[in-house]
Amino acid sequence: MKLLFDQNFSRHLAGRLADGFPESDHVLAMGLARATDREVWQFAREHDFMVVSKDDDFNELARLLGSPPKVIHLAIGNSTTTEVEAVLRSSIGSIREFNESPEALLVIGRGDR
Repeated sequence: MKLLFDQNFSRHLAGRLADGFPESDHVLAMGLARATDREVWQFAREHDFMVVSKDDDFNELARLLGSPPKVIHLAIGNSTTTEVEAVLRSSIGSIREFNESPEALLVIGRGDR
């Protein structure tokens, strides 16, 4: 399971989560700093990533274009990198199931705030 973190997350998340999500990366590290959402979507599709974002635009792309890629929308507001890491770590099993489900396009995670 490879995650591609959108710009609204710390570029350090991929490294911090490498044990649970190997080969994950951040859009900045992939040269996508100025890419549109559609370009990020296409890159994720071509390189077998799931997109992780706080951006509602990826929800619309998931509904419009289908899968792949799959989208993990974290609606957790202003959270620290440590809090985002904890949410994703606690959801590894659910994310694995989501990734393996051919019907699932989008998952929305909400914080406890």
